[in-house]
Amino acid sequence: MSPLKRYFNLLRLDKKDIFQIISYAIFAGIISLSLPLGIQAIINFIQAGRASVSWVVLVILVVLGVAFVGILSVMQLRITENLQQKIFIRSAFEFSYRIPKLKFNATYNKHSSDIANRFFDTLSIQKGTSKLLTDFSAALLQILFGIILLSLYHPFFIIFGILLTLLLYMIFKFSYDSGLKTSLKESKFKYKVAGWLQELSKNSFSFKNPNQLDFALDKNNKLVNDYINYREQHFKVIKRQFLQLITFKIIITASLLLIGGFLVLNQQMNIGQFVAAEIIILLVINSVEKIILGLETFYDVLTSVEKIGQVTDLEIEPESNTIQTNCTINLSLELENVSFKFSDDKVYVLDDINLKIAQGEKITIEGDNGAGKTTLFRILTGLIQPTQGHFIINDDTFNKMDINQYRTHFGSILQDETLFEGTIFENLTYNNPNISNEDIKWALDNLKLTNFIKTLPEGLQTPIIPDGKQLSSSNIQKILLARCILNKPRILFLENPTDKMDQQTAKEIIAFLMDPNQKWTVIVTSNNKEFSNNSNRIITMEKGKISNILNK
Repeated sequence: MSPLKRYFNLLRLDKKDIFQIISYAIFAGIISLSLPLGIQAIINFIQAGRASVSWVVLVILVVLGVAFVGILSVMQLRITENLQQKIFIRSAFEFSYRIPKLKFNATYNKHSSDIANRFFDTLSIQKGTSKLLTDFSAALLQILFGIILLSLYHPFFIIFGILLTLLLYMIFKFSYDSGLKTSLKESKFKYKVAGWLQELSKNSFSFKNPNQLDFALDKNNKLVNDYINYREQHFKVIKRQFLQLITFKIIITASLLLIGGFLVLNQQMNIGQFVAAEIIILLVINSVEKIILGLETFYDVLTSVEKIGQVTDLEIEPESNTIQTNCTINLSLELENVSFKFSDDKVYVLDDINLKIAQGEKITIEGDNGAGKTTLFRILTGLIQPTQGHFIINDDTFNKMDINQYRTHFGSILQDETLFEGTIFENLTYNNPNISNEDIKWALDNLKLTNFIKTLPEGLQTPIIPDGKQLSSSNIQKILLARCILNKPRILFLENPTDKMDQQTAKEIIAFLMDPNQKWTVIVTSNNKEFSNNSNRIITMEKGKISNILNK
């Protein structure tokens, strides 16, 4: 879908507001162009040496017209503000809904912060749309009404209207593609600069060394140079458009002054008509200038719409039809001849995996780095689907089961998962009203968090800053584990869940998680031997295959 079509689809959502803005612009345009007629009549009265009630009435009407145009502008301002707010709200909820539901294969080669940063293009759409709908609509209507009014003075002005229309068409036709293309490239490197600054922020300690800081600055310099180069290319398009406008203004102004004077001298126009025509021409030329200068805003808006569109085009997981929050059934999992490879790879990460997991089993998956443990986890959690083979749940293929319903039955800690900004209570419960205080106490006690929470002045209502930086790594892992078990799920998927804890604490927590009396299934990868010591089965992986299964 082209950026222009995306933008029209966006505007279609607020047809009523846009219609009102254009309606006010029409009224304002008509009144604005009636002012030169009033001035023409006033000049005629003054030229004739007559001061009458009609003259005073005309002056009052002109002043009232100016005031009414101002009132219409305020009304437009209110509607455009409402429109900006609605654009922001829709975009915020669209991103909030889509980001968690994006399919893994649609995002695995994209930086998560880059996807989230696209939201800031909403601000460009907000401001740009407001400017386009008010300034552009007013300018276009003023040009249209002005040409019509001028053509009533003399047929010559019809030629002026035709030339003006051709100018706008030619400027737009020959600069649209290059303007949009350079704007998109400029935006691409703007995001690369922002992405690199985020990397520096995330790894700030690593770059405190002067030698490493030099590398950071050098890379930043290259990215900024690329941005400036494309920015300069985009500016050349804008400058060319403006130079064309200046040339046109010089030619038109000189021609109209000469020809207007000639018409007055030959008594084909009176002095009042000449002054009024010049005022209208100035208004029209200023309107054309607004449009030409506003083309940069137009390109910015289309670029922003395209950038956000690239996120909304990413494939998301299917909607849930029915979600069961309480699972009373047992879940058996089976992988049947499962293989997986990424779309841009030739080598399979998993190759012909066959595995059955019964409810209540405690399984440890071992293997060297790159053996396929993480990919296997992602398939079992439904994050990715097999390239070949079948993932079967309770004797039914995964493809037939509602993915969201399946996820309500398990808790998980996947690689690099951390806490979000909010209170400890929110991080534990997500404000789920079905979780009781007894459930929270049970989880905190068994994961050795109770004493720590008691030391906090605000207890569970203690705010957590982003990534939980004020907490120890050990307590972060305990909170994540508590979050996993609060709903007493049927399955726990755990990747290195205790590697930041001291040996004794980890041993006690592992004993609780792997207790045969716990009905949940545990599937875990960890270097802590306590997991394998407490497992029913140990699965060893090597180069994407299951090399050994040890039953205990």
